[in-house]
Amino acid sequence: MNRPAPVEITYECMRFLITHNPTNAQLSRFTEELKRFGVQTLVRVCDATYDKAPVEKEGIQVLSGKAESHLSNRYTAL
Repeated sequence: MNRPAPVEITYECMRFLITHNPTNAQLSRFTEELKRFGVQTLVRVCDATYDKAPVEKEGIQVLSGKAESHLSNRYTAL
């Protein structure tokens, strides 16, 4: 299945990378793509479709949950 390319958005001193939600089968390639963009924290706002352990093993922090008000403090803390 073809996936859309990631889109990088810059706002002031922050950078956001909008990506598709991978499956476990695509996780290796997805993680390499995150590293290529220098991602340090990944915020999942869709239902989890993959195991986050391999991503965290690569040194990328994974925050999970839908984009709801209780997460706003976590986003601003980044």
